[in-house]
Amino acid sequence: MFKLVAIEEVIELLEQEYGPRKWQPDRDPIDVLIGTILSQNTSDANSGRAFASLKASFASWEAIASAPAEHIAQVIKSGGLSQIKAVRIKQVLEQIEKEQGRISLDALKSMNIAEAEDYLMRLPGVGHKTASCVLLFSLRKPSLPVDTHVFRVAKRLGLIDSRVSIEKAHSLLQEQTPPSKVYQLHIHMIEHGRRICHARQPRCNRCILRGTCPNSLC
Repeated sequence: MFKLVAIEEVIELLEQEYGPRKWQPDRDPIDVLIGTILSQNTSDANSGRAFASLKASFASWEAIASAPAEHIAQVIKSGGLSQIKAVRIKQVLEQIEKEQGRISLDALKSMNIAEAEDYLMRLPGVGHKTASCVLLFSLRKPSLPVDTHVFRVAKRLGLIDSRVSIEKAHSLLQEQTPPSKVYQLHIHMIEHGRRICHARQPRCNRCILRGTCPNSLC
């Protein structure tokens, strides 16, 4: 028998299962932005190789912005969809440089979450997930990225309606989550989605949330 679950209970149970996570947003915002663009539609391993290759092949972000897209595509080939991503990366860096006078996102530090998200989402190819990753992992702003794992787990738990879009899910989950727990919930839901709450054949018998999940098979 399940009971309706509150997000606070999900946070508590997942912390019991996976341990507390300390929020240390210490990465450079441009690094996170470009790394997240590279991560789209590929594995962490592939995007990591592409990012390392990009950093090793160019002396600066300015050098990447001025390089031909074809050259960038060759450098990031291991990340998949290299032609599309190369154009996006070049466009993003060029737009930031034009608007900020240099390739930096330091201006976002003084903005609130909504303002910073809005700025980032005006950049070519940047959606809510990418914008939230930049804010969460580099700027100490508790914006909750919703990837496929977070989306799937949240829908199965009934935290969001099964019919809502992934874009709408972002605002709904953001409203429910205490700001101090956004980072931990994001990390834990991804881990839970990878280990237990699979898209196919979820391991409900091993799920710490099975007593509260309306879609549990146990």
